[in-house]
Amino acid sequence: MTKPIPDGYHTLTPSLTCKDAAKALEFYKKAFNAELHGDVCYGPDGKAIMHAEMKIGDSIFMLNDEFSEMCSSPVKLGGSPVSLYMYVKDVDTAFAQAVKAGATADMPVTDMFWGDRFGALTDPFGHKWSLATHVKDMTAEEIQKAKAAWEKEMCAASK
Repeated sequence: MTKPIPDGYHTLTPSLTCKDAAKALEFYKKAFNAELHGDVCYGPDGKAIMHAEMKIGDSIFMLNDEFSEMCSSPVKLGGSPVSLYMYVKDVDTAFAQAVKAGATADMPVTDMFWGDRFGALTDPFGHKWSLATHVKDMTAEEIQKAKAAWEKEMCAASK
């Protein structure tokens, strides 16, 4: 019997539209140790990528080149409100690797009030990535207390 969710996939699978998906494939390999998952499907011109899949850790994501107005990249649109949150074993090393590969650091790696060591960056194709290592298990009460202290610190810093 055919499974409604294929083996190796999760319920939610991101799909990224990139300006120059071939370069994006190489960037994701260098920045995040992504591996090609299956074959690349090219468009009629034999160059534009209609569909490709990559795997980082246990997660698969899809990507393609821009095609008409239906598939516009963040570069074409002037940015994206979407971010991919990726847990890694060592966020400092992973973050540095992504920046070395060409990502732009938007927020340096920092210990956050919810128990993650976290940093944010944008890849050369306009996609936002949040990288994190979970470093502390916390109760809801502990998170609220830490959040209040963080907000107080942010308000003081903005004065």
